[in-house]
Amino acid sequence: MRIAGLLLGILSLIGMLVAFIPCLGWLNWLNIPFAVVGLIVSLIAYNDVNVQPNNQPKTGIILCVIAIVLGGFRLAVGGGIF
Repeated sequence: MRIAGLLLGILSLIGMLVAFIPCLGWLNWLNIPFAVVGLIVSLIAYNDVNVQPNNQPKTGIILCVIAIVLGGFRLAVGGGIF
């Protein structure tokens, strides 16, 4: 779960960066739900009591939140949210 959350965070951040290219802002409609899934997986991995503390879930949480916030900002600025 820890590696999956980190991987989803990295992929959502890459997707968010690709969506900043002009005419590709619509990708945020796919990327934001993907980042939300990554955030949920990272939160589950972070709250797992059977595993010793690790920085992978924290990094996944941070990357997913960045992708959600900046993707939402890009949608708002680009007129994708009415």
